[in-house]
Amino acid sequence: MARTNGAEQALAEWLLVEHPEEVAHFVETNDDAETAALLGGARSEVALAVVRRLTPDRAARVIAALPNENRKKILASLNHNRSAALLARLSPEERELCLKDLDEVLADELRALLAYPPETAGALMDPRVTTFRPEATARDVVRRLRRFRNRRIQDLFVVDEEGRLVGAVPLQTLVLADETAHLDSLAEGAPVSVQAIASRDEIVQTFETHRIGSLPVVDLDGRLLGVLRQSELIQVAQERATASAVTMVGASEQERALSSPFFAIRKRLPWLEINLVTAFLAAAVVGIFENTIASVTALAVLLPVVAGQSGNTGAQALAVTMRGLALREVRTRDWARVATKELIAGAGNGVAVAATTAIAVYFWSDSFGLAGVIGVSMVISMALAGFSGAVIPMLLTALRQDPAQSSSIVLTTVTDVAGFFSFLGIATLLMEYL
Repeated sequence: MARTNGAEQALAEWLLVEHPEEVAHFVETNDDAETAALLGGARSEVALAVVRRLTPDRAARVIAALPNENRKKILASLNHNRSAALLARLSPEERELCLKDLDEVLADELRALLAYPPETAGALMDPRVTTFRPEATARDVVRRLRRFRNRRIQDLFVVDEEGRLVGAVPLQTLVLADETAHLDSLAEGAPVSVQAIASRDEIVQTFETHRIGSLPVVDLDGRLLGVLRQSELIQVAQERATASAVTMVGASEQERALSSPFFAIRKRLPWLEINLVTAFLAAAVVGIFENTIASVTALAVLLPVVAGQSGNTGAQALAVTMRGLALREVRTRDWARVATKELIAGAGNGVAVAATTAIAVYFWSDSFGLAGVIGVSMVISMALAGFSGAVIPMLLTALRQDPAQSSSIVLTTVTDVAGFFSFLGIATLLMEYL
């Protein structure tokens, strides 16, 4: 979409203003240069509304293709950590080209953020944090805060002569305090903080434990570097939750719905190959009982029933255990309690499901033996599935691995093998009754 005449440009402007979501969806599949031409002819606040709605990879490429002045305004208007995250997706040459046109102070702040590893507190923080000395009075602080009308401030941070964080004062406390009161008398002591190299998991754990509105980020010597405010903290927690959802099934947390097919293939294929190996393992178990299946072909028909029920039982136990680990409701030392609970729950559900299944199989096959075999195997396989769903994430955590990383693939293998082996094994032992 190239630059157009006045009427068409007016129509494009109207679409950008009134329907930024639809425009963002459209330009996701459009050429970078054409998108930059479209946004370059719009007001900076209008272009910003569209850029905010683009996927990170796409937004980074569009920003790099924008004219210098438009790019400068958009990068200055975005949150600093968002601007740094987008620039980090560009090549070093493109990144430096974008930075050299910015205000010197802003460029230095973005370079500082880019120096931290991705997904750490240093890379996610807002370096624009206003600090005060302990001897400052409430009147002086309020007068100074009026100069930062556009900055979101929830807590005031107090630092010593060397910039070390020594206290925090909630904004409400400051407003209600006597004008002559000093900050050191209002401070509630050294606040909860994280180091700049803290991981996203550490940030989420600190936020969920303390339920704070803003989280200061400090260096190894305790000097205040920046702050993670509540909106960023909630976003980090949400991203962590969604990352767990995709990694459980072998996808990459970097993949987005509109990522390229080649990126999706590269990230998913290794785990699919691993899943293929585990599928052959389950098939090998079935192969062991080839003669049994040949003698009673009804067993082949009922295999998916056993596998499906045990798989669902394991998935339920896995989801509950993963949630408990994520919310710090349980630790690895609680594995025996959690596993026992899921074992009993799986067996209890198995008894109820087995009764229904056995009745249905009896009316279908007119065989008490076949109904009994599938009933007993259903109880065993569902109990083992519940146990496995609890143990697998606990084991990965104990091994200092991400418990979400493709745990469902491992669980599927365990439940399939357990279900097939119990069903066909019992059938083999009771062959004379089938």
